[in-house]
Amino acid sequence: MTGSQVLLKILEVGLCGTDREIGTFQYGTPPPGSDHLVLGHEALAEVTATGPDVTLVRKGDLVVPTVRRPCPHARCHPCHAERQDFCITGDFREQGIKETHGFLQEWVVEEEEHLVLVPRLLSDVAVLTEPLTVAAKAAEQAQAVQGRLPWESARVRALALGAGPVGLLGAMSMVVNHFDTFVYSLEPATSERADLVRSFGATYVSGQDVPLAELGKRVGTFDIIYEAVGVSKVAFAALEALGPNGLFIFTGIPAHGGSNPVDTDTLMRNVVLKNQLILGTVNAGRSSYELALRELEQGMFLFPESVRALITHRVPIQEAPSLITGQGGIKQVVQLASARVT
Repeated sequence: MTGSQVLLKILEVGLCGTDREIGTFQYGTPPPGSDHLVLGHEALAEVTATGPDVTLVRKGDLVVPTVRRPCPHARCHPCHAERQDFCITGDFREQGIKETHGFLQEWVVEEEEHLVLVPRLLSDVAVLTEPLTVAAKAAEQAQAVQGRLPWESARVRALALGAGPVGLLGAMSMVVNHFDTFVYSLEPATSERADLVRSFGATYVSGQDVPLAELGKRVGTFDIIYEAVGVSKVAFAALEALGPNGLFIFTGIPAHGGSNPVDTDTLMRNVVLKNQLILGTVNAGRSSYELALRELEQGMFLFPESVRALITHRVPIQEAPSLITGQGGIKQVVQLASARVT
């Protein structure tokens, strides 16, 4: 190793909808000069060797590598401030997604500045860190913009829209932050996901029992709605349940397709007269990873079995293709090696 480089042994890689969409060639860009792209952006790794200038990590440490790399342009002040999640040029690179190979391989060399130290006691769930950064970044933004109000967290009603990995992790984050938390999804109220939601102290609302158009009337309005479905028609329908002074956070990225009708007059009227805010957020900053790990640690203290239940599959790398092309479960993980606490 030279300079600030670190040799990583990849232990686990989580798979998500992004990997499946890249696997079906909906998007994804190989590195320049390469005819393929190695997938994997949700990783847990162990430090096996370090360069002479490395000071933040040492051999044997567990780390989570960040995903987005800053663009090279001097005019992009966010990237120069190590906030590439706010990149203004779009010329960033993303491991396993855009112009850089991912972590679904046994060994990776990385710069130490892109590594976040993981407490070893979180080794069996730390692969959830990257998807949890979506909620962590949303929480950062919510705190920044909602400082305009004298909110008391115990009175905040929050809704996670969707019960996939990002929605469930977002709901857990809300519970950890002492919000009165709800999850709305299509699965019936008797489903395993509904039971999981209730196991960590949130309220599950099934779309089979309450139509989305009636959610605000039948369950009440919300101070925060955290969208985690990536379907614009569903997301905009949920805006009806946003209360006065509320914050709606978009995290999903809809697939390209036909247009959907939206009542823009009502939308604009509510945003103005009710002092509502609509925010889009993408996770990439180091602070989001650090906050995600703190929330993961809190979750493991408060409801450890619920956190562990999010990981429904662990398979060897030979079975990774079947996970990428298939569906099922909540969070699916490819295990390349083990560093679990015994």
